[in-house]
Amino acid sequence: MEGYPRLQRLKELKAKQVSNHATTPFGVRIEANQMVPTLNKWVNDYGLQFDVIMIGALVENQFLLPLLNSLPLYKLCAKPGFLFIWSTSANIKQLTGLLNGDRWNKKFRRSEELVFVPIEENSPLFPSGVNDGFHPDHGKNGNGQSLMRRNQWHCWMCITGTVRRSTDSELIHCNVDTDLQIESPASSPTVYSNAVPESIYKVAENFSNSNRRLHIVPCRTGYKLPVKLRKGWVIMSPDVLVNNFDPIEYETQLHSKSYMKYKNSANGQQKQPQYLVPQTSEIDSLRPKSPN
Repeated sequence: MEGYPRLQRLKELKAKQVSNHATTPFGVRIEANQMVPTLNKWVNDYGLQFDVIMIGALVENQFLLPLLNSLPLYKLCAKPGFLFIWSTSANIKQLTGLLNGDRWNKKFRRSEELVFVPIEENSPLFPSGVNDGFHPDHGKNGNGQSLMRRNQWHCWMCITGTVRRSTDSELIHCNVDTDLQIESPASSPTVYSNAVPESIYKVAENFSNSNRRLHIVPCRTGYKLPVKLRKGWVIMSPDVLVNNFDPIEYETQLHSKSYMKYKNSANGQQKQPQYLVPQTSEIDSLRPKSPN
């Protein structure tokens, strides 16, 4: 952020606020075939919802489409809420097709595309040499082998509910980060990374000011890409390093750590809680604003 002191100061202040109001890092170690029943139990037995849900990681053996069709996302994701769904370049067409379909498009609006670019071929985050994805009905996507290696990771951000950047600054802060994230050259390939780089978590934290965050990693990632815990997140994975999640304790911490605000439900009869990271006057003065 050299040359942009206001933006650098903003990021520092937001990171401090997120950390000060974050819950304990929670992990849920669970096999992929038990994720959907477990999430249904959270919804039905505890009424759990999350404002930010990230799905997938920077690994190529994740089979997202069957999972996305089974997850109780419409009940699990608060309104307004945000989904971040990761895919390789090879499979982005499949994911885009799913998100454009009637089943998804009526509930979640595709909003932004984020891109993460590894810079070292020996990085554990660097995709393999596969050029094109495979669609079960149409065979190869595209025209076979591409002249250029597709070494990016793509993330679609989707929104449910109504949120306006010009009026809902307590819920979202736009344009704090760029849509393109590049792997830090300081990351040594000999040091074990995380299955999702810290910069990706920060994009979600800087954009949404809500405090309930869930990350679903639907596959094994291997010892070179461990799934590490992060403050303020519930991380569900077969390989997450710690298994310590308790829904009741989580709800207790959310109430103590968040700025609580209540809004009317769609029928106007029930007050729905919002669990927010409180913002300061300095953050508000520094954040990029939409024109009136």
